[in-house]
Amino acid sequence: MKITTAMVLAAGFGKRMRPLTEKIPKPLVPVCGKPMLASILDKLKESGFDKIVVNAFYLKDHIRGFLENRADPSLIYSEESCVLETGGGVLLALPKLGDKPFAVVNGDVCWIDGAEPALQRLTELWDGEKMDGLLLLHPTSQAIGYEGSGDFTMNSEGCLARRGESDHAPYVYAGIQILHPKLFKDAPDGAFSLNHVFDKALVDDRLCGLVHDGDWFHVGTPKGLKEVEEILQSRNSVPHSH
Repeated sequence: MKITTAMVLAAGFGKRMRPLTEKIPKPLVPVCGKPMLASILDKLKESGFDKIVVNAFYLKDHIRGFLENRADPSLIYSEESCVLETGGGVLLALPKLGDKPFAVVNGDVCWIDGAEPALQRLTELWDGEKMDGLLLLHPTSQAIGYEGSGDFTMNSEGCLARRGESDHAPYVYAGIQILHPKLFKDAPDGAFSLNHVFDKALVDDRLCGLVHDGDWFHVGTPKGLKEVEEILQSRNSVPHSH
């Protein structure tokens, strides 16, 4: 089964990116001259996604205008009238996403593919028999601009467990995943995090991971953005290159 539907989460406030995000939403902040959202949409299209829902809340007119300017019928706008967070945003968009597994990408993810596009690797690895969620992970020690302690451990079967009480986990969640809509059954009303559906899949040992084989950048603050741009420019590489 080919997965061809995706959602890009573009509704957040991007508070840590201020003052850049006072006038434009974080997904439209450019990295090396190209808005992060533009790079993400290009990569989704290149990997065969032909239906892409993009949500918006903060400075939503900017996101809507950006999508209208692309004049691409495969892009579907999902407007939010209140803060719904990541999980609530997906739940609101479910009628547009349909009843089959779909990809979800954070609207501020910046990555360079390895030998094969990460999105393609995820769709190829997806196995509905054994998983309800499949997360792209990046080795914590190699995540550029990331200063956290990692999120998950992974066993030999590819099943994930949370870091829990330990100081460090080998993998950080990279903000790209495939989810089955059944994870949203009986989800809470209003705002909730995608962590809620991750936990639901974890309980059943049905949350799996795939380790990214390219570069992954955490673009959290204006200072972090500058560092990422310097690294990309020094490699003569931009986020939408292969």
